[in-house]
Amino acid sequence: MALADLTVFEYTTPNPYFVNSNDSIGEIAEVIMQKGVRHIPVMENGEIVGIISHRDIGFRYYDAIEKELLAKDIMTADPYIVDFNAPLETVAFNMSSKKIGSAIVQDKYGDLVGIFTSTDALNALIEIIRDDVEIGE
Repeated sequence: MALADLTVFEYTTPNPYFVNSNDSIGEIAEVIMQKGVRHIPVMENGEIVGIISHRDIGFRYYDAIEKELLAKDIMTADPYIVDFNAPLETVAFNMSSKKIGSAIVQDKYGDLVGIFTSTDALNALIEIIRDDVEIGE
């Protein structure tokens, strides 16, 4: 398999976890901690409308509890969303150039498949460097 043939799906962390736009910051923090995830999509009416990272929670937690902030108040709107067949190289390049830590991965029907993170990109790089992935010309 050539490097150009590697898809983001091959290195995506399956992540069926998500929060709703009206969930409280306390509920979101609980999901992130219980599930051990660092990024979580925000859904509204069956559509992905944003993403929240563990850093978003940490930076705003005490103030947010006091003000009763919701997911829609702290999420990053219009997250980077890619098709599960998108080339790994393209997704990693776009994440790097946009300085973002994750991409939401969807299937051809627009359903959430998982999250591709900078850690997943590093794992892919390690496999490639160690020749775990056969790269043809």
